[in-house]
Amino acid sequence: MRGIPALFLRVRTLRARFVLPISQPPIEDGAVQIHQGRIVAVGEWKDLRCDDAEDLGEQVLLPGLINAHCHLDYSGMRNAILQPSSFSQWVRRLNELKRIVTDDEYLKAIAFGFSELQKWGTTSVYNIESFPELMVRMPAPPLRTWWFYELIDIRSRVHTDDVVAGALAFFESRPLWLGGFGLSPHAPYTTSLSLYELSRVCCEEYAMPLMTHLAETSEEYEMFSTASGVLYDFLQPLGRDMSDTGGTTPIRHLVESGVLPRGAILTHMNFVSEADWQLLAERRSDFSVVHCPMCHEYFGRGPFPLERFREIGMNLCLGTDSLASNRALNLFEEMRTMMDSHPSVRPAEALAMVTINPAAAIGLPGQLGELREGAFADMIALPFAGDPAAVFDSIAANESRVLWSMVNGEALTPAQSV
Repeated sequence: MRGIPALFLRVRTLRARFVLPISQPPIEDGAVQIHQGRIVAVGEWKDLRCDDAEDLGEQVLLPGLINAHCHLDYSGMRNAILQPSSFSQWVRRLNELKRIVTDDEYLKAIAFGFSELQKWGTTSVYNIESFPELMVRMPAPPLRTWWFYELIDIRSRVHTDDVVAGALAFFESRPLWLGGFGLSPHAPYTTSLSLYELSRVCCEEYAMPLMTHLAETSEEYEMFSTASGVLYDFLQPLGRDMSDTGGTTPIRHLVESGVLPRGAILTHMNFVSEADWQLLAERRSDFSVVHCPMCHEYFGRGPFPLERFREIGMNLCLGTDSLASNRALNLFEEMRTMMDSHPSVRPAEALAMVTINPAAAIGLPGQLGELREGAFADMIALPFAGDPAAVFDSIAANESRVLWSMVNGEALTPAQSV
């Protein structure tokens, strides 16, 4: 593609040793042109050359990474919870910490979380927001962020008007922020089917994404399959109606009830029965799955069934979860952790799980997670001067903080190391 003269469009042109569009092979001595926050051209430098280009030198220019599941509220809790003996024990400790953290501390934690994400190359994040009332005090986030309003009704039922009014107030509070808004009924053990249904209706009515935690732990699986166990005993005294447990699985509980809209993002999905696999295979194009490898490792869980999800053709993404169950918000380390556990996954496939796959999950294929005409100008640059055949391996192996990143066509100030 020929370069677009800056005289007419006031484009910004970036040149790099390699440009990695993701959806195409690496381009040696490549360039990207940007106008008003969007990419207008991607190609070889000889075709896009201009006098005012910014030469990034011996770097590979690629799309910014997308963290498909995060809890920024808990970014101040790194190392605060030692590896627990059970998930219920971890929840108890988390709730204890939440009760003593002030609003100001949560706001500082969120800001710190953004800096950590940026430091490790994330330019978009799908964040579960447990305290939406804090948003009125937040500055505009530095990254493209989807805020998922967390919904729980373990003790009391929520009425339709309350859900819609709360969601709209949440979404309308910051209409100019980059990204978007969605709903997150927390999990089937904390959220009733009626609230899931209300969430589905609201998401379909207002064209919003829905994300939920599902089939995360053996305790959750035991609770729904046998109406017993540690999680059952933990939740029953809190007033949860347990009549929906026994004789099913968490996945069947939600999927067969029809409360998940098409496009729902299902986080964790660690415990899947054979009957579940048949159900998921039939609905493989309706949902995306997010795996959080380092969180998985923190809880000492068995192998994630990645190969089965790949076999049935489900869209797989990666996330970090929170610093309450992870040591970093680093998608490079998440990719490596996953590849160590699943040697069949090559770096190119791992990189897709933090670029084009989460872009598809949020409903923006071709606009997010790749470098192509019409896509958002969200990019990072990493040092690289090697063979084009090694570019994916080099990216996945990166252990250095990202010093150059761009969101919506604007270069970001390098995140401070903390």
